[in-house]
Amino acid sequence: MPSIIVYPSAGISCCSSSEKLGGVAGRGRMREESRPDMMERRGRVESVWVLARRRELQRQWIPSYNTKPDPLSLHNRITGVVSHASTPTILALPFKLRALLLAIFFFASIASVLTVASSRLGPRLTSLFTQLRPFSYTPSSSYSSSTYKFRPIVNSTMAPARYQKPPQAPPSFTATTTSLVEDAKRICENTRTLLNKIAKEVTPETATFENVVLPIALDENASGLETRIIGFYQAVSTDQALRDASSKAEEIMDAFNIEASMREDIFKLVDAAYQKKEKLDPESQRLLEKERKSYITNGLGIPAGPNRDRFKEIKMRLSQIQIEFQKNLNEENGGIWFSKKQLEGVPGDVLDTLEKGSGENEGKLRLSFKYPDLFPTLKFALDAETRQKVFMENENKCNGNVPLFREAIVLRDEAARLVGYPNHAAFRIEDKMAKTPETVNEFLDDLRVQLAPGGVKEVEHLVEIKKADLKARGLETSDSDNYYLWDTRFYNRMMVEKEFSIDEQKISEFYPLQSTIDGMLGIFQELFGFVFVEVVGEERAKLSESGKADDIAWHEDVKIFSVWDDEGEGGAFVGYLYLDLHPRPGKYGHAANFSIQPGFYYPNGTRRYPATALVCNFSKPTQSKPSLLKHEEVVTLFHELGHGIHDLAGRTKYSRFHGTSVVRDFVEAPSQMLENWCWTPSQLKSLSHHYISGEKIPDDLIEKQISAKHVNDALFNLRQLHFGIFDMTVHTPKTHAEAEAFELSKIYNTLRSEIAGLKGPESLGMPSDWGNGQATFGHLIGGYDAGYYGYLSSQVYSTDMFYSVFKKDPMNGKEGRRYRHMVLEKGGSQEEMKTLEDFLGRKPSTEAFYRDLGLKAK
Repeated sequence: MPSIIVYPSAGISCCSSSEKLGGVAGRGRMREESRPDMMERRGRVESVWVLARRRELQRQWIPSYNTKPDPLSLHNRITGVVSHASTPTILALPFKLRALLLAIFFFASIASVLTVASSRLGPRLTSLFTQLRPFSYTPSSSYSSSTYKFRPIVNSTMAPARYQKPPQAPPSFTATTTSLVEDAKRICENTRTLLNKIAKEVTPETATFENVVLPIALDENASGLETRIIGFYQAVSTDQALRDASSKAEEIMDAFNIEASMREDIFKLVDAAYQKKEKLDPESQRLLEKERKSYITNGLGIPAGPNRDRFKEIKMRLSQIQIEFQKNLNEENGGIWFSKKQLEGVPGDVLDTLEKGSGENEGKLRLSFKYPDLFPTLKFALDAETRQKVFMENENKCNGNVPLFREAIVLRDEAARLVGYPNHAAFRIEDKMAKTPETVNEFLDDLRVQLAPGGVKEVEHLVEIKKADLKARGLETSDSDNYYLWDTRFYNRMMVEKEFSIDEQKISEFYPLQSTIDGMLGIFQELFGFVFVEVVGEERAKLSESGKADDIAWHEDVKIFSVWDDEGEGGAFVGYLYLDLHPRPGKYGHAANFSIQPGFYYPNGTRRYPATALVCNFSKPTQSKPSLLKHEEVVTLFHELGHGIHDLAGRTKYSRFHGTSVVRDFVEAPSQMLENWCWTPSQLKSLSHHYISGEKIPDDLIEKQISAKHVNDALFNLRQLHFGIFDMTVHTPKTHAEAEAFELSKIYNTLRSEIAGLKGPESLGMPSDWGNGQATFGHLIGGYDAGYYGYLSSQVYSTDMFYSVFKKDPMNGKEGRRYRHMVLEKGGSQEEMKTLEDFLGRKPSTEAFYRDLGLKAK
């Protein structure tokens, strides 16, 4: 079926394992053959400068003459060595005079070259040399002796010329409230016109892939360049009216999608083309099969009549619910006023960013529910009543979503039964890697059984830490034996500090946001063969189609990178990467990657390059400090960059399969695998850069951080199991009446207590529906419904890939490029299991996953 919008279900990839909701949430060839350099053949080693100058002159020479210069004459031009033609004359001179003339000629030539280099290359010269500095890696059991020299991330004013002119302009963000709605209507009407034309001109007898499915796919390619951005505004714009218009436009596009997906005239033509069994390339065959299946599962398997009409009505309402639900999350702006005494223990740099009260709140600070405020308070506030209030209020911050969530559960179940499935989970999982709810439940249940004993032991140990803390502060009571939900972050942090001597505030000083990003992009450069060039200043205006720098970003804080293949990968342009890193009113509140323009190939073989955005909520810099990342935030950033790299690396014919457009129980695997680099000593060393001294993080701090990797792992994974099991429970009712009778808040809270072993307010006498956590995150409404288990099942695949291929040598560029081309590049263009098996050379195994958790493999 035609699809004119992919936001947010296929356009967004969320949450690293450290940030997940309970977590605390055609290939380019080398331009030259691999061969020794000409001067190395003569037994010499050229300096970095000479190598850089050689390549610069080659770039100048080739466009002028369209041939490579003679290597020796080029070398002479670079170094000032006397040419062969002059040698006989010089040799006729006396030796001393000859030596003097050679010396004068040599130094004069050097001066001339430097003058030319300065005038031609200007400020880019230094950057050019550093761009060509070789990467050095020395494997060692001691990370202090391993040396990583990443080519620095340069900005567009200093980048080599070949990286300054992308062949495609970045998208523009100049929409108005009127244009968003009008553009949505125009796109829908254009697609409707195309479908009408196909229905009029093609019959089942003449239907083929080329005259039915291909035009629809090409229209989808083109419309996706606009529709994803139209929907994106509601997640990032500071303008309330623009966010509202984005939501309205998305409703228009979703309504049209439903209309188009239920056109029986088009389905008959698609089915006729499918029945002809034409010989197609594998990606086109996959597109044909999925197109046909989508019509069936979107209601055309239901006989025309009241049931089909009801199915369409349900789909329309579910679309509205999804948009409204996410809008409520994005615009949530609640908070609590606390005295400084109530916030005792919270780091000063956090308190400095809080809103100061006036009037009746004079002397108080307002704590919001955004991550930079919420998490540090739950970790550091000494007052248990403060932590309890913050936790409970956060669980009730979006109660307007409670009836929406209930309605969605009931409608999904009804719709699944209308199309012949026993429940919504069976409907959703059929096309995923797991295939059936039974497979998912078996996996979750087995993991729960294996993790439960460890969870009990971890809680017992944390209770002892709690009791010791309260006794030391003279606060011990009969309640000290109870371990509550609001105790988790506080005593987990205390345990890590005391037993592993880890001071996360001190460690964060070595990971200022900007230099950490540079280091991460450097890793991706060396591992996957990318080059990142930040687009700054006047270069933004030069790239902008309007000539205005502000038009190519939606907010002044947004960083933009043009991304390229390195020389080994062919040097071609790859796409654009955007980083939107700090919280602001109305912005999406978690950390996620948004595909804002897909990549694909035009029929003539030319490429459309993707644009992808990381939307995060790291603390803003203050006057005294830059934004500093806790280690878990380093993991989150690396994870989300992993989604961005997946999007950029994708090379598929059709946008529907591009990048992260893969099944839900695989989409997290590539990013989860990259999280392992944040637990590798050499990478932690290379990423570090103290915000004052510039020093690398000491080895002892790295050792301590890594030693705590699996601390309370059972509890962490049990909390993830809670989300997955809740998701499956509410989407697998035995009857529709059961779905209607679900007490969702009670189920959510009870399951959390039973699975994670943590007490909540119900243990203090409150009703079990005291909180509505299911209404506070968008996953189960925005595409992860009957799919949250994918965070855990993806971990099976990601751990298998890392242990099998990268653990011994994480910076193996050969394997990194093989991974890029065999996994990331494929997107959803083939069965994800085939992608895995091709890369691993075997079927995936759970052994590494269970071993990493310290459990016995099945």
